[in-house]
Amino acid sequence: MKKRSLTLHTPLRTLAFDADDTLWHNETFFQITQERFGALLAPHAPKADLDTILLETERRNIGRYGYGVKGFTLSMIEVAIEVTEGAVPAPVIGEILEAGREMLEHPIELLPGVDKALRDVARNFDVVLITKGDLLHQEEKLAASGLGDLFAAVHVVSEKNAATYLRCLKEPATSMMIGNSMRSDILPALQAGARACHIPFEIEWALEEAQDPIDPQNFFRLANMANLPRFLTQFR
Repeated sequence: MKKRSLTLHTPLRTLAFDADDTLWHNETFFQITQERFGALLAPHAPKADLDTILLETERRNIGRYGYGVKGFTLSMIEVAIEVTEGAVPAPVIGEILEAGREMLEHPIELLPGVDKALRDVARNFDVVLITKGDLLHQEEKLAASGLGDLFAAVHVVSEKNAATYLRCLKEPATSMMIGNSMRSDILPALQAGARACHIPFEIEWALEEAQDPIDPQNFFRLANMANLPRFLTQFR
């Protein structure tokens, strides 16, 4: 208990936020597009098989294309070629490309409570954004969100690991990472020496799944973003 008390009273100066599925909807649109993809390729493979092949293709392609809509679209095209043995009709490729364009152009939908909570906590803490994905698309989403002016710094990274947080956070010991992904937002931030607050989203991409930290020190969980301002009063 003594160690926990000391941790709570360590000054907290910086709040780092994830973007997708922490501040605004993201995975929902991937799931909708994947359903559309399954319908397009239904004559060639069962949906369950397509989902499995697509997930493994995405896993393999992350190192090539990174995270985000563009890599997802290329992976869908690759799977379409594979399951049709190279005979995928051109209109199907066109439909996949159109689905990708629609995802890129979809309006930003903030999650409930995000706007107010972020503005409240920005009055008392330095606020930064640490998100992975396609640089151009992430910048466009942030601009469309109306939240851009709240962040003292924005980091769009290719991967989130301990080295990323050590690079992006000036003082990890006085920082807290807030996000929906256990694998990307929570575990590596804790490894870097920061605190971390998990706010789960209703849909989780399989490649972001991970177990809770074994040692709960510096790890917290909230049901939603609206609870964040009151939760943070213990660190002031």
